[in-house]
Amino acid sequence: MSERDLPDIDWSLATWEGANLEKLRRWRELSLEEILRAQEEMWDLAVALGHDPGCREAASDVGDGDTSCGERRRETDSRR
Repeated sequence: MSERDLPDIDWSLATWEGANLEKLRRWRELSLEEILRAQEEMWDLAVALGHDPGCREAASDVGDGDTSCGERRRETDSRR
């Protein structure tokens, strides 16, 4: 395979900053409906994986005696 056959690669996207800028650029291209649908899908996935998306605790805070998010999760599960 010659160099001419290789696809053009934007190597600026291979950095943390470049990847973040590309992510933001792609989100800006979405319509409001697409953004809302993506947010709902991410919420559903988080719930399916056992994470409470409404909980803002850092992962390191969970289990240190503060049961605000963990307790809410158990209460929600027990109501099902």
